[in-house]
Amino acid sequence: MLDTAIEYLKGVGPQRGEALKRELGIYTFGDLLLHFPFRYIDRTRFQYIREVRQEGETYQLKGVLRRLDTIGEGRSKRLVGLLRDETGALELVWFQGLSWIERSLTIGKSYIVYGRASLFNGRFNIAHPEIEEFTAESGQTPRTFEPVYPSSDKLAQKGLDARGLRRLMRSLLDLLTPADLPENLPDSLLSAYRLMPRWEAFQKIHFPENQRELEAARRRLKFEELFFLQLRLLQIQRRRKDSYQGFVFERVGEYFHRFYREKLPFELTNAQKRVVREIRADLGSGIQMNRLIQGDVGSGKTVVALLAMLIAIDNGFQACLMAPTEILAQQHYNTIKGLLGDLGVQVGFLSGVVKGKARRALLEALTRGAMHILIGTHALIEESVKFHRLGLAVIDEQHRFGVEQRAALWAKGAGRPPHILVMTATPIPRTLAMTLYGDLDVSIIDELPPGRKPVKTLHFTEQHRLRVQGFMREQIAQGRQVYVVYPMIEETEKSDLLNLMSGYEALSRDFPPPQYQISIVHGKMKPADKEFEMQRFARGETHIMVATTVIEVGVNVPNATVMIIENAERFGLSQLHQLRGRVGRGSDQSYCILMTSHKLSADARERLQTLVRTNNGFEIAEADLRLRGPGNIEGTQQSGMIRFLIADLAQDGPILVAAREIAQRILEADPELKAPEHRRLCEHLAATSKEARLWSRIS
Repeated sequence: MLDTAIEYLKGVGPQRGEALKRELGIYTFGDLLLHFPFRYIDRTRFQYIREVRQEGETYQLKGVLRRLDTIGEGRSKRLVGLLRDETGALELVWFQGLSWIERSLTIGKSYIVYGRASLFNGRFNIAHPEIEEFTAESGQTPRTFEPVYPSSDKLAQKGLDARGLRRLMRSLLDLLTPADLPENLPDSLLSAYRLMPRWEAFQKIHFPENQRELEAARRRLKFEELFFLQLRLLQIQRRRKDSYQGFVFERVGEYFHRFYREKLPFELTNAQKRVVREIRADLGSGIQMNRLIQGDVGSGKTVVALLAMLIAIDNGFQACLMAPTEILAQQHYNTIKGLLGDLGVQVGFLSGVVKGKARRALLEALTRGAMHILIGTHALIEESVKFHRLGLAVIDEQHRFGVEQRAALWAKGAGRPPHILVMTATPIPRTLAMTLYGDLDVSIIDELPPGRKPVKTLHFTEQHRLRVQGFMREQIAQGRQVYVVYPMIEETEKSDLLNLMSGYEALSRDFPPPQYQISIVHGKMKPADKEFEMQRFARGETHIMVATTVIEVGVNVPNATVMIIENAERFGLSQLHQLRGRVGRGSDQSYCILMTSHKLSADARERLQTLVRTNNGFEIAEADLRLRGPGNIEGTQQSGMIRFLIADLAQDGPILVAAREIAQRILEADPELKAPEHRRLCEHLAATSKEARLWSRIS
């Protein structure tokens, strides 16, 4: 029944069916069933007229019609009624069907009125309300929570507005039987966690009789969605560990020990030591490692990854590091090359700009095993790149690579898949990490190296511009450098934002040469020009770097101590935090200055206050999830990212955690789900396996 084409539902037909497919992606009865309401109208209670205070809100009123007048001529003609109850009076207005409405209403009778409040000339009214006579019979009619469904203007033109979709949903539910929606959770689970049966949950999510029923239906369907997601992810994790043997790195040898004793520029934090221990345990286990390292900007992920690479080299293997951009790959290359010094480890760099003899020599050294570590962009996965014995692949910011790109790297192992270490500098809330990376083992570096001073974050408006410029001059006079970041490259007709080019011109007037030198970098520049400007800034030849968010990742300039973000209200919270991470990389006190206009939305104000209050990336990520929802978190918007039908990670963290713990317990007791009580789970997983899209897998 659920696979039946939508045009065969009563009230749909070919034309409406095409519109539903085009506008909402509804092709079958099952698709319509999963088109959940986004809100509900509470028709169970009446409000008094004095309670009508919010424009745009819907109200259900009960009162006596005291007046009904036709006003105006031609197009401005309208019918105006006056509804009165014991608390006040409210105008009702109609612009169409005036004569029919006038005939159907009687002055002096009581009516139930429902509609959206508008404000006109300082007074509230309801235009084109739903209206029915209040009688002893209508007063006793049960009133419910009415579902409101997402629709569109094109659907509304075909009679499929929220009310039209409500009629279709009622038709569909009248057709379905419990056999069409079989239970997919064990009875023991339903009983232990007091979950509503599945058939009932689908009935009540669409047509609840009260708030309690609605909450119970939501809880059941949210749990189901999150539970089966976690069950699949944990099954993949188990099967990978059972199926894929990993290279056994038995020893920690000379390269690792010499680097640790002679080259490490600082004592590792306890968090770094803990993560290194977790990696060493994986590498010696005989099971292919598939580990994610989460850590804030500057927490020392690269050093941890390098230590893992040195273990691979000590065991006769090669390692590689793949980064999403040329700038970031080059930064990793420079950092690792500088850290290793004269240790004797051969490090190569490969990207699209490495050509000719240099490229051939590098690939030849790689193939015969003379190259220990190869660092680069997605050029690493090209067919011509052949490793002698690849044992460890490090992927930085894996969400920026497609599944096919990651799988191509996975296939370059020496007869079996290499160990995989994934790094991300985007702190991810626990609930999102369990979803995005649910089949990876997760390590968190939650300490900054000693000696790092927290960046001081300040919020200023335009009236403080001269004060900010004075501070910039002070810092430059002390030998420091400054970033100024803009959200745009050039002015558009629709935008009044300060933009990069006009900002650059203004700064050039306020900080004139030869006393001051300014670099400019943005995404539309040629890579060579961008690199030239960045290197000038990195060498200290320019004092100010004017840029777009292209510098969010990429440049590491310890001497830069000031980050000024123009129109900071236009940036996401995680993105602001990433930009702030460009400073504070040396031992000097650093500052992040957020410049905004006076007028700020409540959300923008909360974002900025959060950033001023804390430097903790995980706290910021949690706030970002709460404010913006999971689909827009910086660094997680990606092709293939899940779109939940009903669950909301910003609100449903406790349900997700419970779902994962229950799934873990079930798989620990019955890994293959062979027990009779798990038959429903098996059947549901088999029936929905084609629909499941798992986006975090390496292969």
